Amino acid sequence: MTKIKTTLVVAAMALAIAGCAKKRPAVLPPAPVDQNAGVDPNAGQTNPGDGAIVPGSDADFKRSVTSNTVHFGLDQYDIDPEARAILDSQAAWLQRYPNVRITIEGHCDERGTREYNLALGDRRANAAKNYLAARGVTADRMTVISYGKERPIALGSDEASYAQNRRAVTIVLG
Repeated sequence: MTKIKTTLVVAAMALAIAGCAKKRPAVLPPAPVDQNAGVDPNAGQTNPGDGAIVPGSDADFKRSVTSNTVHFGLDQYDIDPEARAILDSQAAWLQRYPNVRITIEGHCDERGTREYNLALGDRRANAAKNYLAARGVTADRMTVISYGKERPIALGSDEASYAQNRRAVTIVLG
């Protein structure tokens, strides 16, 4: 009888310890897919020019706005005057194309934990989204995603690289 009790106590302790184990972090979604890959951007146009940029496309967005990227200070997600100018140009372009949807990606530098950087990237992307919404871009056209430190644009471990990686990037979906 005591052997059964001992076995039950050990099994209960094992279940209690297993219940306290950290859960595996969620897997990041795949990289954005270029939905125009392999598609002729001039299809359906009557007299297309060679290499013409289609109005309302991501290429048109990148050509027309000051930048598709807003940079942030260390551990910050506030919109500074330089970011306002960039986002104002994005808002003006988005108002010309009211059917275009965008995703705003939040990114961080390599310092900090994965969880902290995912949360900070989310705050950065939402700060850009909220600014655009205040400038008249409807919120249902915008989605945000945080990649934290998982997708650096600069691979160095110095302040110049860190500064490039602390960003929010606006991607036109179509």
